Formats: sequence, structure tokens, C-alpha cells
Amino acid sequence: MSKLSGNERWKTKMVLTDHVDQYEQKEQQERKPDGGGALLSNAERTMVRDLILLPYIDEIVSKSIKEIERSGNVLARLYLMAGWYIQNRISRDTWELQKELKQRNIRFWADEQDDFISYYKIFFRGYEEQFGLTRDVMRTEISLRLTRYTSELGAALKELVKK
Repeated sequence: MSKLSGNERWKTKMVLTDHVDQYEQKEQQERKPDGGGALLSNAERTMVRDLILLPYIDEIVSKSIKEIERSGNVLARLYLMAGWYIQNRISRDTWELQKELKQRNIRFWADEQDDFISYYKIFFRGYEEQFGLTRDVMRTEISLRLTRYTSELGAALKELVKK
């Protein structure tokens, strides 16, 4: 509640249309879907989440590649090539996300970690926000992302076979 809210004199004051237009433009800029406003957009939160999860995915794929290298499987070379392809995609996605977040002036780092939730601080456009990911959400998102990478590889192989 402001000092003027109880003052009856201010109820009769007129506002110039130029000032109303300026105020509406400012409000509209703050609500831009591309992230030009004071709040972090859903797309930007998704980018931050993906950039947090990609190193975990890379670590999982690296462990799988090491296991395949030690195995005596007949198709080990094929599995290794698939793993390298997925690691290449992870690296490319990480680089693109880092570039995009840098352009938008968004930074983050790990803040604290509970038993089931990892918290991160996000700094953007002069603001700070706390972002939390539960282990279940992380597992689900990692699984979905790995499935997407393997389906991309499968689609690329199908295209090669058709030719």
C-alpha cells in the first residue's frame, strides 16, 4: 500500500495518453515470450534445465562406452560408434545452449543439494532466481533425452539404408 492510496485528491488526477502508452509498452516488453522481460521465460528455464542435465547424460554415455570397450561383444564396434555419435550430439547441444544463454545474459551454478532436490541459482537481466530439480525429474528428462538421441541415430541409419 502506497502513501497516496488513502489520499482522495489523487483519484481525480488525469493521466496523459502518452504516459499510458509508455506504461503499456514497458509492461508488454516485460512480458515478452522471447525473454526480454524481468521474469525468466519457460523456454529459458528449459534451456537452463537441459544445460544442467547434459553433463549427466554425457557421463552416462561415457560409462556405457567404457563398458562396451571392455566387453567381448561381436557388435562392440557398432555400439561404440553409436555411443560416439550420441556424445557428439551432446557436445553440440551443450555448445549451442551455452551460446544461447550467453547471448541472453543468463548464468547459473549449483547452489545446494538436498537428498532429493538439487538447487541452482540463476542470474539473468539483473535478477536472481532459485531453480530446483528433483532426482525423479532428472531421471525422466535424462531418459527422454537419451531416447531422442537414439531415435535420431536410428532415423539417420534408416536414411542411409534407403539410399
